[in-house]
Amino acid sequence: MRVFIAIALGILPAAAAMPAHAQAYQCRAPQVSTVPRIAPDGPRRVMPITGYTLALSWSPEFCKPRKGDRGHAVQCSGTKGSFGLVVHGLWPESGQRSPQWCTAGAALTPAQVRSAMCMMPSSRLVARQWAKHGSCMVTRPANYLKVTQILWDSLRIPDYDRISREDSLTAGRIRAAFADANPGIPESAIGVKLNERGWLEEVRLCYAKTFRPVRCPTARWGAKDGAAAKIWRGL
Repeated sequence: MRVFIAIALGILPAAAAMPAHAQAYQCRAPQVSTVPRIAPDGPRRVMPITGYTLALSWSPEFCKPRKGDRGHAVQCSGTKGSFGLVVHGLWPESGQRSPQWCTAGAALTPAQVRSAMCMMPSSRLVARQWAKHGSCMVTRPANYLKVTQILWDSLRIPDYDRISREDSLTAGRIRAAFADANPGIPESAIGVKLNERGWLEEVRLCYAKTFRPVRCPTARWGAKDGAAAKIWRGL
């Protein structure tokens, strides 16, 4: 566990000392009194970890059909802030299949959930990511959230609001913009997930077991560079 955190601490580029995000989104973490109960939706798989994926969800697209959904009020109502890319989760990988739903060594607390909600703006999302993915990486939720925060804080987010207005936008342009903003992450390590209508849903960053960026496998690469893309701005 200490080695896991030490490796993550060692990956931070010099840019991480600067303000992390190049977009004007704001967040006010809500009070959290309870931790949502999460039921597994698949089998328990304990497997050796070969790498990691940091999945970043594009909030305006996620929230488009969920503006009035009380279950997503923190992220989508606008009352607690406005979000661009947010962390969907940090996922351990193991070849063609992934570890999941391992036995947790400690319980997630309301304070830990609240501490994560400006990068993962849903208490249920935080609880689910810990239960399904984090429990297969470390024994304590605080350590899972700490490493996720380290990775998140090391990133600079491109101005996708501006990029969304460009003519003939492609998945490759979305990928290249992220690589340009983060010189330590090559385009080959950046997956782009578009929905069936071509709208941006997620950016997925692929890491080796040492947390160094690596080429994404086909399953994480997503849309090809030439695929036509659109970015919803939340208007």
